[in-house]
Amino acid sequence: MKTPKFPAVDFQATLRDFQNLNPKDVGAWPLAPRIAVLLGGFVVILIAGWWFWWSEQLDMLESKRQGEVKLRDEYTFKKSQAVNLDLYVQQLNEIDRSFGALLKQLPNKSEVEALLVEINQAGLGRGLQFELFKPGAEQIKDFYAELPIDVRITGTYHDFGAFAGDIGKLSRIVTLNNISITQNSQSKDGSLTMDAVTKTFRYLDEEELAAKKKAAKAAKEGKK
Repeated sequence: MKTPKFPAVDFQATLRDFQNLNPKDVGAWPLAPRIAVLLGGFVVILIAGWWFWWSEQLDMLESKRQGEVKLRDEYTFKKSQAVNLDLYVQQLNEIDRSFGALLKQLPNKSEVEALLVEINQAGLGRGLQFELFKPGAEQIKDFYAELPIDVRITGTYHDFGAFAGDIGKLSRIVTLNNISITQNSQSKDGSLTMDAVTKTFRYLDEEELAAKKKAAKAAKEGKK
């Protein structure tokens, strides 16, 4: 099989075609210069189109693509929310029920005094002696108030543990904090002394919540 032979290119003749060209008579130019001018003009048109029009259009197209991706993601997210709407409503209802159950464990203002009596009775029922039972100042939180009570109790270690268990079984939320147990040097039966801070909580009524919001609003306006 013979290898096809391509015609030889005479570069010197091609170079001579580019010499002594008359710019006023382009039609009389040889073929090679005319083709070169056409190619050059085509390249210039491509560059000018890219610079003045296509570049801006491509940037706009990329921006539209990014917007499409964002809208698609938002649609997918909202679709998943719509599909799981019943589940979200069920979870919200469960949260409301749990919050309501916890809120019922907080006494109102009129019930705090009865709760203090219950704490005291829980200690006396275990044979403990209260040397100190001093309610402190209430600390107002978001929707509830915290009432600390400094207590000093004398008894045995076993009685202290039973008292803590009784506190945990109360219908209202009561906690023991900052517990310190020391040997009672003045006792002959080896009893101990426990110092602790008992904390109970109550929810704020509507008037207290309104007053709290009003005070917060006034403080915020005062900073402006």
